[in-house]
Amino acid sequence: MKKATKLIALILLLLFICGPGRALAQSSFFEGKTIRFIVGFSAGGGYDAYTRLISRHLGKYVPGNPIFVVDNMAGAGSLICANYIYKVAKPDGLTIGHFIGGLFLQQLLGKAGVEFDSLKFGYIGVPAQDNFILGVAKSTGITDAEKWIASKQVVKFGGVSTGSGTDDFPNILKATIGLPIQMVSGYKGTADIRLAFNSGEIVGLSNSWESTKSTWKKELESGDLIPVLQATSKPHPELPKLPLAISFAKSDEAKRLIQTVTRVHGASVRPYVVPPGTPKDRVQILRKAFMDAMKDPELLAEAKKANLDINPDDGVGLEQNIKDIFKLDSSLIGKLKEILK
Repeated sequence: MKKATKLIALILLLLFICGPGRALAQSSFFEGKTIRFIVGFSAGGGYDAYTRLISRHLGKYVPGNPIFVVDNMAGAGSLICANYIYKVAKPDGLTIGHFIGGLFLQQLLGKAGVEFDSLKFGYIGVPAQDNFILGVAKSTGITDAEKWIASKQVVKFGGVSTGSGTDDFPNILKATIGLPIQMVSGYKGTADIRLAFNSGEIVGLSNSWESTKSTWKKELESGDLIPVLQATSKPHPELPKLPLAISFAKSDEAKRLIQTVTRVHGASVRPYVVPPGTPKDRVQILRKAFMDAMKDPELLAEAKKANLDINPDDGVGLEQNIKDIFKLDSSLIGKLKEILK
């Protein structure tokens, strides 16, 4: 009994000594450091706007109060960024990637150029869970989705790349409900799509409502951009009368395909991740700091002013969403490969 008591006392002593020491070590590690956010899209779009907002406040919640900076690594619908975070960035907790969550599905569908394993990233969290809308230019004369489908009037949409909601929703809705769309893809981000829209190069887009009402505010207020459909599972509270795309689906398969793409581009569409192999204790520190920052009054006030919704999920929830994507039914995977190639 005495030996057992001494052993327990020794274990408790070690836990007491090592616990605070480990926390102190991590505080010392981040102190004086610079943490880089790498955004997979050009400056001026929604992904960039969220990241610059977060970068101004996150340092308050990381032990050692490191400095945060934002770099843009646009290209291939943010695939260049995702590959960089996975293959090149050091797994030390000082580089955080932000790319389109649709790339997780693209790995499952065998997209060319994917050089990462989604299940091996360290997941930090998401600042918002998106609700996508499809909008067209006033010059098209389209104001009603049902009449648009019936008219078969082809509308030229701007996109970034397969794997992005800018492309995946138009493509899936063209295949499932006959939405007459011509995709012009390859823009570096929604800021570039906006320039093309304003010049008349394209006359439609698919974008999250959260990003649209912030970065397309001028076009919405002037009436130059007219939302015609919601690609969501239920109406957004701010768009109660805008019809749901899924309501036009005529078959169960069409509904399931739309629901799958909606899930991929909803809860997991704005992920913040760190490279595989990043020490777990540093991942936990960044996860906690991220969620603490999401409740920061100054961040929330700034987000409200910029029309950026804050509806976060932590790294645990984000990681589970990614795991769920990789459990998709094989028949759905085959159909999605055909449509989202």
